[in-house]
Amino acid sequence: MFQRDYMMRMIEQVTEAVGRVMGLRQRKEHVEALKAIGDLYDRGLRLQSRLVHTLSDEDLVKLLTTNGVADTVSLQAIALMLREEGGIHEDRGAEAESCACRIKSLALHIRLTALDAEESLSDPEKEAEALLDKLRDYELSPSLKLLIAQWRERQGRYDEAENWLHERLEDGSAAVEEAAAFYERLLQLPDDRLSAGGLPRAEVEQGLAEIREQGVR
Repeated sequence: MFQRDYMMRMIEQVTEAVGRVMGLRQRKEHVEALKAIGDLYDRGLRLQSRLVHTLSDEDLVKLLTTNGVADTVSLQAIALMLREEGGIHEDRGAEAESCACRIKSLALHIRLTALDAEESLSDPEKEAEALLDKLRDYELSPSLKLLIAQWRERQGRYDEAENWLHERLEDGSAAVEEAAAFYERLLQLPDDRLSAGGLPRAEVEQGLAEIREQGVR
């Protein structure tokens, strides 16, 4: 009962905060909009705003996990507020700050998909897709590329997972062994599933052969 009450209260607070922030953004009251977000962190989540920005997405998940159970409602709230902060900074012409907020929001939304979080505040999959599209022109960190590759594989979008894998091979953040393991996992799947994921068996076998050849060199 307590958990449900907490969830409903959080949903109400975040929904109200998002509506208020959107209104402030429309009136170009950016400082007030950022203050409203900070108030939600401090009062609603009892989490210092500084921590939200200094901790990594992985550390935020750890911080909000108790006895192996993640507080996905609070994580969704943080991810949504970071998304809004990104928009505010974009309005102000602060590109670096906007990008940083959106990157952390993207990472949190992807982690929420891995946790099978309920759509209590938003749809993590849709939010992640929209954020990834906004960040398409930016060079992402190796750790975020890995998160995205794993996400695409979970989604069954194997061709896109392969693209991210190759990006990581090019920047040196992925090893040949990791790439080989990816193709070997796919070879365990039925043909129709591979084709639906944009990577037919013949292409998987070819990819594995090329990776193994690289490993021999």
